[in-house]
Amino acid sequence: MAVSPERLAQLYREACELELQAFKPGNVSVYADGHDMTVADFRISAEVSATPLCHPGYCLGEKIYYAVKATQEAVACNTNLGIILLAAPLLQATLNGSGLTLRESLRQVLSATTVTDADWVFRAIALASPGGLGKTQEQDVHAAATVTLKAAMGLASDKDRIALQYLTDYEDIFDFAILYYYNAMNIWKSKSWSGVAVYTTLLSRFPDSHIERKYGKQYSGMIMQTMGKLSRALATPMPEQVMPLLYQVDQELKAKRINPGTTADMTVATLLAVLLQEEWT
Repeated sequence: MAVSPERLAQLYREACELELQAFKPGNVSVYADGHDMTVADFRISAEVSATPLCHPGYCLGEKIYYAVKATQEAVACNTNLGIILLAAPLLQATLNGSGLTLRESLRQVLSATTVTDADWVFRAIALASPGGLGKTQEQDVHAAATVTLKAAMGLASDKDRIALQYLTDYEDIFDFAILYYYNAMNIWKSKSWSGVAVYTTLLSRFPDSHIERKYGKQYSGMIMQTMGKLSRALATPMPEQVMPLLYQVDQELKAKRINPGTTADMTVATLLAVLLQEEWT
């Protein structure tokens, strides 16, 4: 079924807010700012990026570019490039509404990306200027694209988990993160706490691309062990009891300037996919 652009924008903003309500150690949430960014920055970013992301007249690449442009004009920092890159195909798939499942429609969207889409996305990445992202041996975001967006993401997929989702039809989200979300929902009946479960479980299984681009693999093992400990601690009917440990880990990571930003973006995408699937059905 097709969903109106206005409703899609509402669901996108809801997913962004739910992620902010989730205590994500090392990242920004209502419990703690960090890395020179505030909750207000992310709320403004979600608000201004929603309309271009859901614009029915834009191609996929234009949606991404104009959402990034609106964010830069509003908060003058890269708060949500990864969120936008993950959200745009999901929203496009829902807007298309072709009688398929959400993931089947998403697969069509990703398979149909063009060189024009890649050009727009290259411009968006250059505008956001994320550290360590946007340069490969074959395609550089500061030059014109010569391959489709999906192919360009393939070239970056070995060092960026967001790019990898474009190749796997969001395998990490649909085959892994959403399952943990619903497991947590069955216990806690809380979307934001289920977001915490998604974030900690993803980090306990997969290295964070944002961290590894900045620091290499020096922290990867430590983070996986720490988040595994958190995930086990969260196996309780009363997750509020884990708050002291969440605060402790948050302070330890931020003291080292470690920000699992890619995993936070994946958490938003998981929450958005859940909301879109529920709307779809």
